Amino acid sequence: MRFVIVTGMSGAGKSTALRMLEDMGYFCVDNLPIALLEKFGELAGTLGGDVRGVALGVDIRSGQALEELDCALEALKNSGISYKILYLDASDAVLVKRYKETRRSHPLAKDGRIDRGIALERKKLAFLKEKADYILDTSQLLTRELNQELDKIFMDNQDFKNLMISVLSFGFKYGIPQDCDLVFDVRFLPNPFYVEELKHKTGNDREVQDYVMGSELSGIFLDKLTDMLDFLIPNYVLEGKNQLVIGIGCTGGKHRSVTLANRLFERLSTRKEYGVRLEHRDIRK
Repeated sequence: MRFVIVTGMSGAGKSTALRMLEDMGYFCVDNLPIALLEKFGELAGTLGGDVRGVALGVDIRSGQALEELDCALEALKNSGISYKILYLDASDAVLVKRYKETRRSHPLAKDGRIDRGIALERKKLAFLKEKADYILDTSQLLTRELNQELDKIFMDNQDFKNLMISVLSFGFKYGIPQDCDLVFDVRFLPNPFYVEELKHKTGNDREVQDYVMGSELSGIFLDKLTDMLDFLIPNYVLEGKNQLVIGIGCTGGKHRSVTLANRLFERLSTRKEYGVRLEHRDIRK
């Protein structure tokens, strides 16, 4: 029976993850006192029936007792109880946005400053992130995408890829996405916008793709970009990065950027070392 400890930053999706695990047949308990962790682990082994596993939510709400968690985990391990740690994370900007949207207060933001609470929480949870077997950055994940990732790990037993790469097309006229780690400008390529029969189509249409990739420059750019990413990505993994957003922009975000983002996504998807997702931010504008 699998024993999963679900933890991470407040607002990163721990409660959602626990509900999803519950739907998968896991027996879930949230915010159990740290002192009861070892006893809970022992009792978990006695559960039978249709229970696939147990999941325990642990986070900053444990207060001072969180400092005892390291010892509790060691005791659990010494008792012969095997466990995995799932750590949910998100960027500071995304966490602040989520708190403002829900109008909730951060558990460590006693003075009302959410950013200070987040910084303190990161510091207190650093040891758990270091111990984590799975780190999921939910900054760019839709709810269904989070569910798919959890399915892969806890239902299909697939190898987990700690690095999730987002390939994002956008239009410079609408601004550069704030969460991009790498930004590439493809406005030097031939623009289908000025071809009447292609103007109202997008980079998802074969005619536009053929027009853009018909330029020798497009193929050279794609090859050089792929080569650079093949060098960068393993080094990002070594650094501990778990979320990489690659932005590809053109003027309006409908033709050239969409085409190149699609082609880059196809190439990166053949790699098994990391997960890849694709998003076209401005394609409908």
